[in-house]
Amino acid sequence: MEPYTIPTSTRIGHVHLKVTDLQRSLDFYCGLLGFELVMKYGKDAAFISAGGYHHHIGLNTWQSKGGRPAPKNAAGLFHTAILLPSRKDLAVIFKRLIDSKYPLTGAADHGVSEAIYLDDPDENGVELYWDRPRELWPLDEDGELTMWTRQLDAQGLLGELGK
Repeated sequence: MEPYTIPTSTRIGHVHLKVTDLQRSLDFYCGLLGFELVMKYGKDAAFISAGGYHHHIGLNTWQSKGGRPAPKNAAGLFHTAILLPSRKDLAVIFKRLIDSKYPLTGAADHGVSEAIYLDDPDENGVELYWDRPRELWPLDEDGELTMWTRQLDAQGLLGELGK
């Protein structure tokens, strides 16, 4: 087979999650995280988005209604990463999570980005993050991109709210 490189303008269009309780998932993704309900597809599925796109996330109970979360030690989705446009946008949602006492599973500075980690009601991993401008991405001594996992400056992030 000949080598192939996918076009650079390719993007991940949406993720579709199996959930156990559609309304509980809508309460999380729309009520807490702020996505908009685009449409329900019958009584067992819904499509949600940011900014009017047809859908960024699909939620369905077709095979999972009333079921249990997938085991953490099995193959499957590690997390859905939701890219926010700015550090201030990440700060706003971080404060919403703190104010609602929603449990976080982690928070990190990766050099190229800052991220907050949590699980949705079905224990699907969710990463909320913003990317630093490319010119601020860390490079090693050979000029190659380097990333890390360091403690998130939570107070600095929340400081964005006063700006």
